[in-house]
Amino acid sequence: MPRILVIDDDVGFCRSLQAVIAGLGWESEAANSLETGLEKLARGGFDVVVLDVVLPDGNGLEHIPAVRETPDAPEVIILTGQGDPDGAELAIKSGAWDYITKPGTLNNIRLPISRAVEYHRHKALAKPRASLRREGIIGESKALTACLDMAARAARSGGNVLIVGETGTGKELFARVIHDNSNRCEGPFVVVDCAALPESLVESMLFGHEKGAFTTAEKKHPGLILQAHGGTLFLDEIGELPLAVQKAFLRLLQEHRFRPVGATEEVRSDFRLVAATNRDLERMVADWTFRQDLLFRLRGMTIELPPLRGRTVDIEALCRARLARRAAEEGEPAREVSPEFWGALFEYGWPGNVRELFSALDSALTAAETGTPLLPRHLPMHIRAWLARRSVPVSHGPVADREQPAPPELDPDHFPTIREFRAKELARVDRRYLEVLLRISGESMERAEALSGLSRARLYALLRQHGLTRHAPA
Repeated sequence: MPRILVIDDDVGFCRSLQAVIAGLGWESEAANSLETGLEKLARGGFDVVVLDVVLPDGNGLEHIPAVRETPDAPEVIILTGQGDPDGAELAIKSGAWDYITKPGTLNNIRLPISRAVEYHRHKALAKPRASLRREGIIGESKALTACLDMAARAARSGGNVLIVGETGTGKELFARVIHDNSNRCEGPFVVVDCAALPESLVESMLFGHEKGAFTTAEKKHPGLILQAHGGTLFLDEIGELPLAVQKAFLRLLQEHRFRPVGATEEVRSDFRLVAATNRDLERMVADWTFRQDLLFRLRGMTIELPPLRGRTVDIEALCRARLARRAAEEGEPAREVSPEFWGALFEYGWPGNVRELFSALDSALTAAETGTPLLPRHLPMHIRAWLARRSVPVSHGPVADREQPAPPELDPDHFPTIREFRAKELARVDRRYLEVLLRISGESMERAEALSGLSRARLYALLRQHGLTRHAPA
C-alpha cells in the first residue's frame, strides 16, 4: 500500500491532509520538523513526501537532496504557503516532483499526490539498469546513479544529448559512457574542444577543406565531422562555438550533410552528437551569444552532472581509487591516509570538483615523505588556507560565552513569530550540541559519528551549516 509522509509544522494542516490521503485508501505519517521527517525517512517505506518550505529547523527546499538520498528515494512534492518563482525553479532542479502553493481546498492536491505515487510505483517495477561500461566514473551516490540511469537511456536512443555541469565533474567521461554503451560503440569517438579551436580555422577543422581552399591548405583534409561517421561526435564546451559556425552547425544537425571549405559538392556524415558545457546556454541565448534554435536541437536529452559537494559520499571511493592507481603506477603499496586528512577532504568545498580532488591528492603524494601517512599539511596551500579560515569562529568573544549562550531577549518592537523564534532557538541548540560533540570526541570524526549516531556525510553537512570545523593540524 502506498505510504506518504507529510513534513509540515502546522499540526492542523497535517491532520487534514492525512484525512485526504486516508480517503484515497493510503497510509500516511506526519512530522513537524525536518529532523523528525528525516528520521522517519531513514527507516524507509515511503513513496511520496509532501514537504513544507519553512520549517522550524531549516528550509525544505535545501533538504530535497537529503530526502532523495534516503533509502526509497521518494518523490518530493513541495507545498508552500507563499509561491516563489525562484523557489519553484530550485525545487524542480533539485529533483522535486512538483511545487504547489497551498490551495484553498486540500482536494486540489489529490491529483499531484496520486500521479507521484503512480510514477514511484512504476519506477520501482521497472527493469533494473543493465550493467554499464563506466570506466573512470567512480561512486554510488544517488545523484551519480541518477545520471548513470539517464546515460543508459541516452545510449539506447539515437537522439542528441547535452551534458551540463561545472568544470571537473566528468562531462567527457559521461559522453564516452554513452558512446561505449550504444550501438555505435565500434565506431569512432571524436572529441572536439570548441574552446581550443582557432577562430580562423574552426570551419575547416570541423567541416574539412579541399586542397588549395585557402593559402595554407596544401592538401585535402576530411574534417572532424566526417571522421565521426558511424560513431559519436563529442563537442566539448560548445558554448565557445562562434556564432557564424553555430548557424552552419544547425543545418548540419538537420540534414547531416555539409559542404567542406572550397568544395563544390556536399558530403554526408552519419554521426551521433553529444555536446557538453559548463556555461549557462539559456543566459547566452538571452545575451544573443548563442543561437536559441541550436540549443533546442542540442537538448534531445539533458544530463546535469552533480558537483562533488553534491555527492560527498563518493569522496572516499574516488580517493582510494586514485591512490591505488598512483601506487600501481609507481610499484609501491597504497599510501595510508590519516583520519585528519579524510576530515579535511570532507570539509573542503571542491570548486574544481573531481579534477581538483585528484590534483590535490597528487600534490599531497608529492609533498608527503616516503612511508608516512597523508596529513592535512600535505594538501596544497590554497586548500589549507581555506580550511584555516573555516576554523576561526565567527564570534571572537570569550569561550565561556560561546559555550553558555545567554537566553534570547525578545525585542517588543520586532517581536518574532513562533516559527521564527523556534527556528532560531533550534539552530542555537544544534550548534551547542555540535560544539560539545567536537570537544568531547577530541575532534575525532570516528568517535563523533559513534557518539552522535550521524553518518559522516550528515555530520560534515551539519558542521558546514553551522560554520564549525575541527582545527586542522598545521
